[in-house]
Amino acid sequence: MATDDQLNNPPQPPPPAPSLPHYPEMIMAAIDSLNDKNGVSKSAITKQIESTYGDLPPAFTTLLTHHLDVMKQTGQLLFVKNNYMKPDPNAPPKRGRGRPPKPKVPLPPGTVVSPPRPRGRPPKPKDPFAPISQPKKKTTSGSGRPRGRPPKYPKPAPTSAPPVAGPPRGRGRPPKVKPAVAPVGC
Repeated sequence: MATDDQLNNPPQPPPPAPSLPHYPEMIMAAIDSLNDKNGVSKSAITKQIESTYGDLPPAFTTLLTHHLDVMKQTGQLLFVKNNYMKPDPNAPPKRGRGRPPKPKVPLPPGTVVSPPRPRGRPPKPKDPFAPISQPKKKTTSGSGRPRGRPPKYPKPAPTSAPPVAGPPRGRGRPPKVKPAVAPVGC
């Protein structure tokens, strides 16, 4: 249970941490201070930042890894043989994936640009001399009958007397009738 002192005096927030520069700034400063031509490893960057700024947040290594990856993806840092280094300002820009686009030829002034062709196959040309046709009805085959199987109608009830009942028939095919054989030797 909460006491009256706890209800009247809520807990104070922790004192603000000393303000650190942004991670990309700390990373660039560490790489500059180590100044190695082959680049600087992640552990060396971590040690340099820890020695410079002292008390760091608990998630420092996770945030450092994230910012190193982001800087690598955006081209602010190069990653060569597990070492990070600054890109050479005189190096040509990194080319993207795929084939580069063709250079566009400048058009002379006053040229009217037609709109681009629409996608897909163009429609068949309509014959201007064809008679105007009526809207199509249901299509039928040439025989005059509708398509498909005809509907099954129930058989009408017989109006005559019922047939004479005989012996019931057995299942299956009836046996073959054998011809009568005349006795031999008479």
